[in-house]
Amino acid sequence: MEIDLNKVPAHIGIIMDGNGRWAKNKNKIRSFGHKEGAERVIDIVEESYRLGVKYLTLYAFSTENWKRPADEVGYLMTLLNSFIDKKLKRLHENGVKINVLGDIDRLDDGTFKSVKKAIETTKDNKKMVLNIALSYGGRAEIVRASKLIARDYKDGKLNLPDITEDSFNDFLYTKDIPPVDLLIRPGGEKRISNFLLYQLAYAEFIFVDTLWPDFREENLREAILEYQNRNRRYGGL
Repeated sequence: MEIDLNKVPAHIGIIMDGNGRWAKNKNKIRSFGHKEGAERVIDIVEESYRLGVKYLTLYAFSTENWKRPADEVGYLMTLLNSFIDKKLKRLHENGVKINVLGDIDRLDDGTFKSVKKAIETTKDNKKMVLNIALSYGGRAEIVRASKLIARDYKDGKLNLPDITEDSFNDFLYTKDIPPVDLLIRPGGEKRISNFLLYQLAYAEFIFVDTLWPDFREENLREAILEYQNRNRRYGGL
C-alpha cells in the first residue's frame, strides 16, 4: 500500500533510542553509536518534509541525560554543534524552521550560541518546523507552564476562567504547535520516557525494534502507513 499524502500526520514525534546498544552490538564505544545516530537525523528530516509533515519533534537530550558521565554529555553536545554547523545551510535552503524545546540555559556557551544561531537563521521558514527537544523533560515543562500561569495570575494578567486546556498550551514550549499525531520510538522499548506528556494525549504510538542508527526512510514510511490504517476516535465511538 502507498501512503496517502493527504492524510500524513501533521505532527510526528520521535524518541531516538538505541545508539548505545547499536554500538555495543558492533563492539564499539557508545560515542560511535551517537555519531551514527546523528547521521540519521538529516535523512529523516528530509523524508518528513518530502512527505508533507508540518512538524517533526526529535527527542535529542532529556533532563535526565545530564546524569550521564561528563565525557558522554560533552560528546553529545559536540555532535549537536557539528550537526548545526554542517546541516544548517541545507535545512535553511529547504525551508525548515528550527525550534528548541527545553531548558537551554543549562547548555555550555558554545552549544547555546549554536542553538541560538540555528533558531535565528531559520525563524522565517515555512515549509516544516523541526523541534529539537534538548535538555527537555515533560514533567519539567508542565511545572514550568504552571509557574508561568501562577505568575500571570498573581500579576493580574490572568483570571481563573481563562485557564483552559487550550490556554495552558500557550505556556508550553510547543505554543502555536498542534498536538502530536504520531509518536514513533525505535529501539524496542515501549515507554515514552518523559517526552511531550501533555502533547501526546491522543497520539498514536508505534514502537519498532529497529535501533535508531538503523532507522531509515522506509521505517518512517512504514510507521506513517500504519498510522493511516488506525481509527483515531479521540474517546468517541
